Amino acid sequence: MKSSIIMVLVLTLFFKPSFSQEDKTLSFSLEDCIVKALKDNLNVAVEVYNPDLADASLSKAKEFFLPRLDLSFGKQQTENPSFSWLDQEASVKSESENYFVSVVQQIPTGGNFSLSLTNYRSETNRGFQTINPYYGSTLRFDFAQPLLRGFGFNVSRKEIIVARNNLDISVNQFQSVLMDTIYKVQEAYWNLVYSIEDYKVKQQSLQLARDLLVKNKKEVEVGKIAPIEILNAEAVVASREADILQAEALTRRNEDVLRDLLYLTEEGEMSTKRIVPLDKPSFIRKDISLDEALKEALEKRPELRMKKINIETNELNMGVAKNQMLPGLDLQLSYWSPGLSGDRIIYENNDPLFGQIIGKIEGKAMDSMRDAFKLLYNNWTIGLTLSIPLSNFTTRADYVRARMELEKSQLELENIEKKIFLDVKNAVRDIETNAKRVQAYRLARRLAEERLEAEVKKLNVGLTTNYFVLQYQEELERERSLELKSLIDYNLAWARLEKAVGSSLEKRNIKISQFN
Repeated sequence: MKSSIIMVLVLTLFFKPSFSQEDKTLSFSLEDCIVKALKDNLNVAVEVYNPDLADASLSKAKEFFLPRLDLSFGKQQTENPSFSWLDQEASVKSESENYFVSVVQQIPTGGNFSLSLTNYRSETNRGFQTINPYYGSTLRFDFAQPLLRGFGFNVSRKEIIVARNNLDISVNQFQSVLMDTIYKVQEAYWNLVYSIEDYKVKQQSLQLARDLLVKNKKEVEVGKIAPIEILNAEAVVASREADILQAEALTRRNEDVLRDLLYLTEEGEMSTKRIVPLDKPSFIRKDISLDEALKEALEKRPELRMKKINIETNELNMGVAKNQMLPGLDLQLSYWSPGLSGDRIIYENNDPLFGQIIGKIEGKAMDSMRDAFKLLYNNWTIGLTLSIPLSNFTTRADYVRARMELEKSQLELENIEKKIFLDVKNAVRDIETNAKRVQAYRLARRLAEERLEAEVKKLNVGLTTNYFVLQYQEELERERSLELKSLIDYNLAWARLEKAVGSSLEKRNIKISQFN
């Protein structure tokens, strides 16, 4: 997983498949399967990238408020023919160099300020110069701030806020994928357990029919019963063998579903090994409060958090769109301090027009920069610019669109809350119903066992027929399958409740940490 988002699995049981029967099978507990699915499932692997992409977008948005350093350098040389005797040269040559450094900073209110320093050097062979070459420096501070349109913390930081919200949404979406994966693994695991156990039940029923067939054949040989009883028993054996084939096909199908979730389809030899679940469905009657479950769901369901974040984004978009409908009123403030230095040329009789050059007082470039920093010459300007659009059709359309998006997301939030309430209510009802089913079918199975046992005893003393024994065997098989199905449904109901209240990750100490 990338550095921006890390899924920490703190489980007491790590993925360690058990090999048995000369490595022909793979034995998994339910937690083994969940860990492997979260580790290797392709849907999870794909979803991992989305929070990282959102985090990259957030980092890019934050760069807008990082200070910017601008540097520039330029040099120019010109030569033109002289058109005046005052130039004292046949051609006039000039050289100039300029250096510029500036620091620009955006501020949260929507404005910006900059601090810059400009240095330049100019030299020419033109006559009658008093300073040549000369050096100039300007220290400048500029501040610009919109007062109406474009003003505000939310307006200037919109991209950052939206990017952060998108990151939160992607993290919650990742949690939702994890929870869906956990439930799918639980569903596939318990369905496989059911098909395997139901296969065993049908095997027991088939064995009972075969035992009865053997018994009938012996009794027909001694003339105790009619030969028709053999045909009846053989028909039942054939029917139950067909049930065995169907149960085996169902087991294979459920095994493939679980294998796909665990990404075992591409792992060489492991893709051909049979999966043997280690866990058995349990029945522990526990009381649960609908109000508490609903309260927990409203706090933890990731899709609810995603929609609330989406509403925050839409509120921001509407506020920004409303701000863009205002006229523009911008404040500009500048202050600058110049400095000047250079080689001062001394003329005879201080007459630069007709006097001869008799000397020169050298100046330094640092002198102009020093004067600029001393703020010897104060210059400033302040201004306001008002901009009133003659038509704001586009901005009004943007505002109406943003408002409609907000209203739509609020209705979607209400719909999600209703769906969550229905999910939790159904899950709680399923738990209560399946708990009663388990108890009822458990009793029915015990009664079916007692009836079959009693009927076999009656058959042994000639008080009943094979028909009733076979009928009670089928009834016992049905009750065992129904009891097993109710027990599986009870465990799946708890799994659905975990998903409905959003506690699947917390229950397994699965945490998602962000590092921005």
